[in-house]
Amino acid sequence: MRPYDIIVKKRDGGINTKEEIKYMIEKYVEGKIPDYQIASWLMAIYFKHMTSEERYNLTMTMLESGDKVDLSAIEGKKIDKHSTGGVGDKTTISLAPMVASIGLKVSKLSGRGLGHTGGTVDKLEAIPGFKTALSEEEFFKIANEKGVVVAGQTANIAPADKKIYALRDTTATVNEISLISASIMSKKLGIMSDGIVLDVKTGSGAFMKSIEESVELAKAMVDIAKKNGKKVTALVTNMDQPLGYTVGNSLEVLEAIQTVKGEIKNDFTELCLELSAHMVDLSGIMSYEKAKEEIQKNIYNGKVKEIMKEWIKSQGGNPEVVENPEKILNISNLTYDFISDKNGYITHIDAESVGISSMLLGAGRASKEDIIDTSVGIKIYKKLGDEVKVGEKIATLYYSEEKGYEEALKKLKESYIIKDEKPHENKTKLIYEIVK
Repeated sequence: MRPYDIIVKKRDGGINTKEEIKYMIEKYVEGKIPDYQIASWLMAIYFKHMTSEERYNLTMTMLESGDKVDLSAIEGKKIDKHSTGGVGDKTTISLAPMVASIGLKVSKLSGRGLGHTGGTVDKLEAIPGFKTALSEEEFFKIANEKGVVVAGQTANIAPADKKIYALRDTTATVNEISLISASIMSKKLGIMSDGIVLDVKTGSGAFMKSIEESVELAKAMVDIAKKNGKKVTALVTNMDQPLGYTVGNSLEVLEAIQTVKGEIKNDFTELCLELSAHMVDLSGIMSYEKAKEEIQKNIYNGKVKEIMKEWIKSQGGNPEVVENPEKILNISNLTYDFISDKNGYITHIDAESVGISSMLLGAGRASKEDIIDTSVGIKIYKKLGDEVKVGEKIATLYYSEEKGYEEALKKLKESYIIKDEKPHENKTKLIYEIVK
């Protein structure tokens, strides 16, 4: 078997066999096939794409290259949740205690973030004392006793994907449905849950910018999961504006806490309820409709709040943060307001630019070596479709002395468009499609 022949076959629109895909991936990981040949193969895939079967074989080959995380030591049903990433996406922090209030176990391995803000692990570490580096024994104990555990990923899951992604990143072959879906699912299937709910973002702040592409990605990932015998539901959700009203680590934790206490109701609240209800439905514990109703009851009777406190305490965090988040969380007292200079309606928000603005404040990492400032970020008052008048606050920037706010403010202003007419209602829709 020669890499040259496999590349030519795909270049000319042919179908690579399971053996050919396995050969390319395994030999590359072993260092026996050079970068330039894999790069050529990836480019051929980028232009000619893969069949459903090829995509599945690529996923499974990358999955088999590393460890699997066996969750059988955790009693009860375990449903995983994965988001393709967005601006202001702090859903795990609120969603975990919500579904745990129904009896579903949430045992997540999460990562740190490159880009506009930190990942889930970074956000949780904004809570004083919160520990995400857990031993296997601690991880299982907390999951069984509290119903919720979120730790930093230490297992060597799908190392082939890590090596191939680095090459995709430097050869402009990231944005292809088969390569994206195989990359995501090789890692998600490595964590042996009973099912997965996928939150596939679409819009200006998402990886996939169009609804059509996002639906195609959702269908590809659902297809892979089903071929693996895994229960799965995918929601294609709006990322044409930041999710909720906060962007930045401590600020996002604040909003997540307010959500589980029933103090706010916005698009973030609704998405958490939707994802939670679909997770419970997938587990078979109760139907989607009943789960949504019960979770809302548990928010208002305080059950979700108490689970969050116990979870935070079990991972070394200060549980008082749930009662008094603004006193406990490190939120900068240096602020600058972005004020509207015209009357009209918010018709467009470039969510990615809002995220970059947050990163410029210090809330995210441009490189792995960067240190996140958990105290900075953006609080948003006006979202798509909202009316705004001259002199009204659109957003507030929380900044540090070191970085200031000028560059971030300029980027934030560029992300908003105000016009006389309201945007089309489809622009503000939260969920575009559900794929099962």
